[in-house]
Amino acid sequence: MNIHSNGRRIQSLFLAAVCASNLAFGQSSSSPVLSGELKKWHTVTLTFEGPHASEQDPYNPFLNYRLNVLFSKGDKQFLVPGYFAADGNAANTSAENGNRWRVRFTPDEVGDWKYQVFFRKGENIAVNDDPGAGVPAGFMDGQSGAFSITSSDKTGRDFRAKGRLQYVGEHYLRFAETGEYFLKAGADSPENILSFADFDGTFKNDQHKDNLVKTWSAHLQDWKEGDPVWGDNKGKALIGALNYLASKGMNVFSFLTFNILGDDQNVFPYVSYTDFFRMDVSKLDQWEMIFDHGQKKGLYLHFKTQEHENQGLLDSGAVDIQRKLYYRELIARFSHHLALNWNLGEENGRWVKNHPTPPQTTAQRLAMAQYFFDHDPYRHHIVIHNGQSFDDLLGPESKLTGVSVQGHHAETRPHHVHEEIIHWRRLSEKAGKRWVVALDEPGSAGHSLLTDAEDPNHDIQRQNVLWGALTAGGAGVEWYFGYQHPHSDLSCEDWRSRDRMWDQSRYALEFFSQNKLPFWEMEAKDEITKDTLDYVFCKPGASGIYLVYQRTGKKLPLVLEGVKGRWEVIWFNPRTGEGQGAGKKVKGKINLEIGLPPSDQERDWVALVRKPGKR
Repeated sequence: MNIHSNGRRIQSLFLAAVCASNLAFGQSSSSPVLSGELKKWHTVTLTFEGPHASEQDPYNPFLNYRLNVLFSKGDKQFLVPGYFAADGNAANTSAENGNRWRVRFTPDEVGDWKYQVFFRKGENIAVNDDPGAGVPAGFMDGQSGAFSITSSDKTGRDFRAKGRLQYVGEHYLRFAETGEYFLKAGADSPENILSFADFDGTFKNDQHKDNLVKTWSAHLQDWKEGDPVWGDNKGKALIGALNYLASKGMNVFSFLTFNILGDDQNVFPYVSYTDFFRMDVSKLDQWEMIFDHGQKKGLYLHFKTQEHENQGLLDSGAVDIQRKLYYRELIARFSHHLALNWNLGEENGRWVKNHPTPPQTTAQRLAMAQYFFDHDPYRHHIVIHNGQSFDDLLGPESKLTGVSVQGHHAETRPHHVHEEIIHWRRLSEKAGKRWVVALDEPGSAGHSLLTDAEDPNHDIQRQNVLWGALTAGGAGVEWYFGYQHPHSDLSCEDWRSRDRMWDQSRYALEFFSQNKLPFWEMEAKDEITKDTLDYVFCKPGASGIYLVYQRTGKKLPLVLEGVKGRWEVIWFNPRTGEGQGAGKKVKGKINLEIGLPPSDQERDWVALVRKPGKR
């Protein structure tokens, strides 16, 4: 991926500014420390000795210095922002000051890469895109160097084996290395995952809903020898929680990074609730350890950058100094990860009762997406969660690449999720830019996915939500836990409370994967069957493939109208993950009669209809 047009302009101006300065490339007090495995898709870290600073310096190191590094290989270029790293080991030392400055880069090609360093200072320069702003800051400014990258040696779930997950103009994301398309299933709750007692910061004992701070002690048993820790053996329980989720075959978890005015009020990147210009360096380094472990375990990172109550807190909803700094820090510290999305806001645009600021406007929502598009060197997936409709964000000029659909009527309107996914897929395509449409936080606020103890079968969620979304062309599901039940969206510290739903979600992912379904080429065509209880997801045609989900409640043979010829039918049990085995051969002259499921014909079943021998 070449650097974008705005980046090309910034790059050329940076080069001109450096040439005009008194520093030549390579002239600096010391060379950077290069760390990380020098392999394709692995993070390479450059750590510099720069000016000594602290989180509370009057000359704010977050705002008044700007570190950018241009990485290049041939015509390919990435302009990557850097950040103040205190003593360079703050996750373990809890340091608030030091002279280390850092940039993280993930190369996407083997071979020789070059880098050039641009380090300037001036009032609010961190959020100023003018390369000539401020003055040279000395130290590493003007340095250049090179390193050589070899192929990755990773396999399995580790995303470094698959490459960067990218938006490619279709309804699904695709891995750059393997070319495989991505379907997700995992945890949308608790939203306050990062409200964790082992993280640094005063949020744990400052009288702001301290009762919601988590220990994740139920998952201490899942930590394994060799897994990361920080400080005095901290972090084990949350690392263990990620291990558990991955062991169940899930591949995503979501988390808020900013909820100062939200339901929890314990998650934010800052040193305090009131100063939006000072980052907590050690806490953010500890977040990084969690995210890094998640990526190695094959867990996609769903960054929810603000809770809906917070949408007017920074710059009154605009993209100005406060919001730009927040986004820059997120990008600098975390964009090097391979599989993630930037969610511009949970339930964004919704009015908040008795709240001092109105919801964000269309222009503000579009501006947030534009900022990430212009400044994230890797162009990660950009979405927004629905508090209001997405109609004002459609079209090729919008930098959104998808949407995060809530589907809050999943329990009361059986077809709501299915219809909602189809609606936004078709509307985005008609508007000229296909969106990746995912289902996140489905169900009512009070109920949604109950615990196994309360609802061991999870029939409604499996039928209406999981398979309703997948057969509509949804990019996946993240499960929400209702607040009227144990282990809720705010209180959950034990993902085993929904162990059986993780199994049912895994069965669905494995069905798509093991049967090598070309889901990125398939679409919903429910009209192929007359029964309204059936969902049909297919690639139609003489050599096509048909996935029919029979929800429940009928004992009549399944018929595909207008499907002719010889076919093979395989029945799959979505409740247990069991298949029929060898497919049954059927033939249709006008319509194709598939027949009945092998057992429990009143329950939900999946019928896979394809040409004999096709795998």
